[in-house]
Formats: sequence, C-alpha cells, structure tokens
Amino acid sequence: MKLLLERKDVNLNTLSTSTGRTPLIYAAMYGHEGVVKLLLGRDHVSTDLPDKQYGQTALSWAAENGHEGIVKLLLERKDVNLNTLTTTTGRSPLIYAAMYGHEGVVKLLLGRDHVHPDIPDKQYGQTALSWAAENGHEGIVRLLLERKDVNLNTLTISTGRTPLIYAAMYGHEGIVKLLLGREHVSTNISDKHCDTALSWAAKSGHEGIAKLLLERRNVKPDIRGTKYG
Repeated sequence: MKLLLERKDVNLNTLSTSTGRTPLIYAAMYGHEGVVKLLLGRDHVSTDLPDKQYGQTALSWAAENGHEGIVKLLLERKDVNLNTLTTTTGRSPLIYAAMYGHEGVVKLLLGRDHVHPDIPDKQYGQTALSWAAENGHEGIVRLLLERKDVNLNTLTISTGRTPLIYAAMYGHEGIVKLLLGREHVSTNISDKHCDTALSWAAKSGHEGIAKLLLERRNVKPDIRGTKYG
C-alpha cells in the first residue's frame, strides 16, 4: 500500500467493477486499520462514497462489522456523514452497529453531536433501539435509553411492534426490565396482529417476562383485538 500510494498515477478512489467499492471501503469492511490510516492520510481520498452494490459507505461497513478502531478514525473526519442511509435497506451506521451488537461502536457514534439515534430504516421501519431490543443487545439498549431523543414506543412500519414487544417476543428479560423502568413506556400497545407484549410473552412461554408485565398496574391482561392498542 505504501509503495502504491507513493505513485502519482494511482487513483485512490477507483471503484471495483463488481461492487463499486473503493480501496477505503474494502479496508474498512475487512478491518484493515493500518491501511485505512494510510488512505485517510492522503489529500484526495473520498471518505464518504457509497458502494454501488448496497449503497454503504466505509463508515457503514466498519460499523456493521464492529471495527471500532476504524470507526474512530472515520469519525475524526469532517467529511464523513454519520447518518448516511444505505440505498438497499435505508439503515444508518448506528442501526447496523445496534443490530449486530457492537456496543463500542454504538458508544462512539452516540458520542457525536450530529448523530440521529431515532431514524428508522427503510426496509422494516425499525430504529436502532428496536433492533437492539429484538436481538437482545442489553448494553446497547441501556445506552440508547440514556438519550432524550430516542422514542421508546416507535412502531415498526412492517409489524407495528414496539421495542418492548420485540423484547417480550424473543425472551429478552433484561431488556424488558430496562424498558419497564422508563416512565413513558407504553405497555398495552398491540401490533398489526393485535398482540401486546404480554400476549407475546404468554404465547412464547416467557414466564419471567409475563410476571414482570403483570406487576404493572396499567397492564391489561385481557386486551385483544384492538389494533395498535
């Protein structure tokens, strides 16, 4: 890389014919931090180009794959957009990190002033909180709940489910506890199938979660059939 970068006739931003990725995107995808440093040290490198296959930038790929050191390097650049949405799924780097449980990357992104933590993706309409709740990433849920600009009750476009419903469905008891510890969480919202968090917990056999929900005075155990609660 060093030898090639010394050449004036080498294009730093050449796109591959198959995926439309730059050298920087490939280095960010596969976690080659030293190569990323070398490329970012060049004046004419384009840091925020999306690839043509998925519409993901170097930051998006690094966030998805959990390459924390590379995310740090990219966040030091003023020409990197923290909230770029991929063209295929409409996900931000924060959503990718939250989905796949990369807590360190989530911390880095949330530490930036201009990050938007509550943008839903375009594929399912799920936010970072919703994905973290569904996939059981408790530490990430805790980080997101510290933000005042995160809506606890956002409904996904595809299913009409809240983060609480997802956590109850999949048996993530620790996340249910975290959400129930928040004053403004709505416990009786029903999804597009008219199921609440309690009905999902009961249907899925998650006894501990059912107990937690039944301890709430405002939970209606007989609610059924009213779309969106």
